[in-house]
Amino acid sequence: MDFGSINPVLLIASLMVASTPILLAALGELVVEKSGVLNLGVEGMMIVGAVTGFIVAVETGSPALGFLAASCGAVILAMIFGVLTQLLLSNQVATGLGLTLFGLGVSALMGQGYVGVRPPASPKLDIFGLNELPVVGPILFNQHGVVYLSLALVIGIWWYLRATRSGLILRAVGESHEAAHALGYSVVGTRFAAIAFGGACAGLGGGFLSLVVVPTWVDGMTAGQGWIALAIVVFASWRSARALIGAYLFGGLTVLQFNLQAAGIAIPVELLSMSPYLITILVLVIISSDKRRAAASAPASLGRSFHASG
Repeated sequence: MDFGSINPVLLIASLMVASTPILLAALGELVVEKSGVLNLGVEGMMIVGAVTGFIVAVETGSPALGFLAASCGAVILAMIFGVLTQLLLSNQVATGLGLTLFGLGVSALMGQGYVGVRPPASPKLDIFGLNELPVVGPILFNQHGVVYLSLALVIGIWWYLRATRSGLILRAVGESHEAAHALGYSVVGTRFAAIAFGGACAGLGGGFLSLVVVPTWVDGMTAGQGWIALAIVVFASWRSARALIGAYLFGGLTVLQFNLQAAGIAIPVELLSMSPYLITILVLVIISSDKRRAAASAPASLGRSFHASG
């Protein structure tokens, strides 16, 4: 075993990259759930975003168009969920599960001709040459633009939900859609906007996974990250800053297991591969063990269908 081969600076920098897809998906789902909607289709939206962004980037040679297409592809899927649950009043849990199964299937079909293909390079940002600084340079000033966007969203969502009128309306809809409707707010319109935002974030996370983190297309490449994102929202008590901690915990464990394999540690590869999921779930269970606290943090109307005549 050679632990000296593990560079802590590169480890942290890699952690930020590996955590970004799940952070984006968790932030999007956080906003969706704050509006009172439970969308279990995050995994499906992520993988549709991954394959859509990958195909567009490969065919056009533009990573930027790939990221845009990834978000748009997932938003289309999210809007299907929105129509079914908000207009046709289908069960949100069953519809979300169906959305994930549909996303996994359609992505496998769309990506058949792209397995093993390399996408165009998506360069990192060089911020005023600060990436040359020791230690902090590679970590803070030599990352991909989407990494910085995900961090900006953490702050932006916190500010939006606490300090803006539309954010307060969204929270009101999530707490009591009947009261919000009585006050004249559009419950369905607010929830549609939140669902679209959640889809865009999940799709962008999937696109970042296939264009930057891997980068290639592999069937089922999200590997349960959408489900982890759902769990992180609960762990975070629907707060964006805590979602950042949860996502970085998972990303850190994922990167660490690769580094431990490279260091030649005598642990079965299968155990190392499953360790990020096991440890993350264990932490989530421990932190969420206080059911009264979790119930108090959850939006009161979460998962409940709304119709104006009710």
